[in-house]
Amino acid sequence: MTKIRVLLSDTFDPWFNLATEDWIFRDMDPETHVLFLWRNDNTVVIGRYQNPWTECNTEKMEADGIKLARRQSGGGAVFHDLGNTNFTFLSSKKSYDKSVNNSIISNALKKFDVEAFASGRNDILVKSDDGDKKVSGSAFKETKDRAFHHGTLLIDADLSKLGNYLNPSKKKLESKGIKSVRARVTNLVNCNASINHDSLCSAIIEEFKKHYQAECEVEILDHQFLKTVTHLDNYYQKLKDWDWRFGETPKFNHFLEERFTWGGIEAHIDSHKGLITDCKIFSDSLHPEMIEYITRDLIGKKYSPEGIEEAFSQTKKELPMIATELDEFSCWLAKEVH
Repeated sequence: MTKIRVLLSDTFDPWFNLATEDWIFRDMDPETHVLFLWRNDNTVVIGRYQNPWTECNTEKMEADGIKLARRQSGGGAVFHDLGNTNFTFLSSKKSYDKSVNNSIISNALKKFDVEAFASGRNDILVKSDDGDKKVSGSAFKETKDRAFHHGTLLIDADLSKLGNYLNPSKKKLESKGIKSVRARVTNLVNCNASINHDSLCSAIIEEFKKHYQAECEVEILDHQFLKTVTHLDNYYQKLKDWDWRFGETPKFNHFLEERFTWGGIEAHIDSHKGLITDCKIFSDSLHPEMIEYITRDLIGKKYSPEGIEEAFSQTKKELPMIATELDEFSCWLAKEVH
């Protein structure tokens, strides 16, 4: 008999939900077909090899209290709110079949008289009066004995926020990471106003059980459950940490320029894994020692406002006579790397 397991998250914490995926992927029996359904509140989730500074408006995200999460799998950047339902399928590699998972989703949507179909490698589309529109995108991960397929379903998401947070501010950044491809999207409530998270989850669970002709109790997961599973808690702490969310960023170069009353600045900053690995600054300032010392002190610091502040604090200890210029330089640079 086919073994199945259905998990339903009772928290909107993105790091908990992504850690649960990681726990499912690494620790659960690959011979069991697992379905995990979950939601994140006001979060941008980027792919494993993406650059948050080129994918997102990180400054606006912080101002608006939007979380940043980096998943283990590939794919592009997505914005999650409570109008967005996420699904994860896990199975052994030999029994993994993405088309089966897509059919479970499509058959669940048929219960709401919504005709959906898979398109390309990653997407599920629906027909609309002005052309086909995307309601789901997916990403995948495999090892030698197991595989998972996860994706999003736009139910009633605030699509205006896609533009607010997934369009990076205009910075001269050259990234070697994976870039997102924007697509025409729509919400499922535009197809049937009765669709919501609970009703769609129930339909997906029903189709999942029907396909595998098996039964199981739905397991509800929350932060109390997190405390009972050591590996899950370890994954949670890792995914929540700055070193994972920002520190896993691929190499990129940031070119910045500005003119102050005391001189012009042209800076070329190389960053890898969230750290400043190289820095070249050109200036017509009358304080060449400022340029020399700050170039030295920036190396090895975090590519973040905090890292910039730390570097300039070091420089100010040696050059207190130009503290005003350094403060002005520091405030500008910290804002630019935000």
